[in-house]
Amino acid sequence: MLDWMVWTLPTAVFFICIVLMLVGMTLWEIKRPTTVRKGFLPMATTRGDRLFMGLLIAAYINLGFLGISDKLARWLGLAEEPTVWISFVASMLILALVMRKG
Repeated sequence: MLDWMVWTLPTAVFFICIVLMLVGMTLWEIKRPTTVRKGFLPMATTRGDRLFMGLLIAAYINLGFLGISDKLARWLGLAEEPTVWISFVASMLILALVMRKG
């Protein structure tokens, strides 16, 4: 059924984190409804808005890293492409920043 996609460990961890965040946000919203607030983003947002924007940013960071990892390996003279865990950690840090301060 899922043969069409390459399910590597980083891919599985990324999607598991997304599912856990969605479940956690749903439970948090039920327990304590959100209020609109203004952070560094150019508009007032709710927790769900910030999660959505953060997930989009995380996806673009990971896709961008996949796109340039071959070039990075050549530029830095590495024997193989850098691991995708680098982009995973970077994207989760940016997501946390958007959720906290956005």
